[in-house]
Amino acid sequence: MRKPIDFDAELKALEAKAKTLKERKVRQLGELVIATGADALDIEVLAGGLLGLVQITDAARKEGWRKKGQAFFQGRGRDAGGASDDAGSQQANGGGSASA
Repeated sequence: MRKPIDFDAELKALEAKAKTLKERKVRQLGELVIATGADALDIEVLAGGLLGLVQITDAARKEGWRKKGQAFFQGRGRDAGGASDDAGSQQANGGGSASA
């Protein structure tokens, strides 16, 4: 005779694993913010910038950012963006000049 499956135990194990993965993701995102130096920004500025990035639909711009991110993770650090960082920031802010 087959042993009955304990669905409750399996569900609890999956929930525990999901919680662990979520905590790991949050920790890694925090480490990324620190590693990029974005922790020096005001929280409102950081949140606004991220919200702006999420709204961008230009595939070419996203590919450029992906390449910068890849360079960052390959060990070239924050210098991976070069001089084009300011232009990308202005484009993300609507293309105008940044105001203080």
